Amino acid sequence: MEFSELPSCARPLLDKFYKSQRSPMRSAGNARWWVAREGDIVAAANFMPIAGGHWLTGLHVAVERRNEGCGSSLISKAQEALGGPVWLFCAPELHDFYKRSGFEDATSLPMELAQRLERYRASKHLLALVRLKVGAS
Repeated sequence: MEFSELPSCARPLLDKFYKSQRSPMRSAGNARWWVAREGDIVAAANFMPIAGGHWLTGLHVAVERRNEGCGSSLISKAQEALGGPVWLFCAPELHDFYKRSGFEDATSLPMELAQRLERYRASKHLLALVRLKVGAS
């Protein structure tokens, strides 16, 4: 499997992947997009630069490729290249997946993320997690 950052000129490929998967995700404007490929894209993640690290705003693995480690490997490869911590917000049912992927409960957040989480929690229950370094657990 090949893991790489997707150049902005290839953004339509990412949106095509999301659409083919019937995912509501779309490529965000100033994110850094990472993909896992085996010929075609099999997983994608959006990383927004923030506070000396990145905010994982989306991870999608093709339905037929789930439970194979594609998502965890993609996050690891991207974080290794991007550097710094990675924060995310997730629904409680995804907590165990992200814990197995090296994330831990975030005890503090950069101010911008703390403010976003407060707004988001007005309408849904979300957990804040952080992965300080590749291989962290």
